[in-house]
Amino acid sequence: MKTITKLIFESFRFAWNALKMNMLRTTLSLLGVTIGIFAIISVFTLVDSLERSLKESFNFLGANTILIQKWPWGLGGDGPYPWWKYLKRPHPTWEEYEFLAENVQNAESLCIIANKRGIVAKFKNNSSNEGNLMGVSNSYKDVYEVTIEEGRYFTSQESIGGRSVAIVGHRIAKDLFADLNPIGKTLKIKGISYYVVGKLKEEGEGFLEMESKDDQIIIPYQSFTKLYYIGKGKGGLEPDITLKGYESDLGLIELESEVKGLMRSKRGLKPREEENFAINHPEAIVNFIGATFDIIGIAGWVIGSFSILVGGFGIANIMFVSVRERTNIIGIQKSLGAKNYFILFQFLFESVFLSLIGGALGIFLVYLLSYANLGTLELRLSLNNVFLGLGVSVVIGVVSGIVPAALAARMDPVMAIRTQ
Repeated sequence: MKTITKLIFESFRFAWNALKMNMLRTTLSLLGVTIGIFAIISVFTLVDSLERSLKESFNFLGANTILIQKWPWGLGGDGPYPWWKYLKRPHPTWEEYEFLAENVQNAESLCIIANKRGIVAKFKNNSSNEGNLMGVSNSYKDVYEVTIEEGRYFTSQESIGGRSVAIVGHRIAKDLFADLNPIGKTLKIKGISYYVVGKLKEEGEGFLEMESKDDQIIIPYQSFTKLYYIGKGKGGLEPDITLKGYESDLGLIELESEVKGLMRSKRGLKPREEENFAINHPEAIVNFIGATFDIIGIAGWVIGSFSILVGGFGIANIMFVSVRERTNIIGIQKSLGAKNYFILFQFLFESVFLSLIGGALGIFLVYLLSYANLGTLELRLSLNNVFLGLGVSVVIGVVSGIVPAALAARMDPVMAIRTQ
């Protein structure tokens, strides 16, 4: 243990002396490692932050859910999207939602949703024209996370009866009611008054202006159908049915299989007929995003590898010079009984320390970059990326220093002492 401690201490001291005595040469040599680690870790940090922000932006699709829709999602499919094939499909209906609610066994809960974006809501002289009006069944709160900051959710009677009640998002409440408490106030949509019973907790602006709950106005589904036409034809809206599976149903395989059977039965499809509905998985979006960013991560490795290669040669050069400058010291150490492994590890540790210094500087630059203002994108330097950067630095140090260290370890002590 004492030998290892001495090795580490001596290696650190020699590395520090090399930095002080040849500051310009060492700095230029380490610059390649610094730039390489900065390139790799900055790309990984950016990719992780983008992936996290995008996934969070798709949280509105729900967790552990599947969606019954008219249109399948064309994520990464081969060839053009055959939209003409799905155009004449029927959309999900309230009757199908009730049928599934009565018969499905593998779902924790389910709901039906219809929405209309860009609606105009008014309160006295104030108006908001960026709202997303959502008509939902009462079970919506059991499928999606609905955090009520003030007021309450709809009652069953309000939902079934299609009462004119509403829950508003934070931005809608601010635009319409300013500093007033929105609970108990009345807003108007297409001339119909809606009594505000609840206000959603502020969510914040979504990444790339993705959908945010702050812009939502939620009303009962039956009330929504009084405002907008749901069905085929011009201006007809298409609702979705969302089912939330049990945690034990990995991949929602059992739920999807059951839903396919129930929907085929409800729509009277024959065994050989193709389904005229789509079952979409929100996880597919997450997987698609992950696969896309994996490719970007590979590009980061390629870009950083060139700089790391240059930095590795720079450190190797420093170590060859260091071995030559300390040849006499090596001879004296060996004549006093120092083992070959002691000399080997001494120079190898020094190479690793030098590489770590370059890598640490690169990681520090990424840390400073994380404070840059990139709008809704928040850069976070994760511990995994820090450890990755330090790990790569250690590997560079070992690879760059192994040959000079081996040459130093195999020196003849007599010849080494005589070397001028």
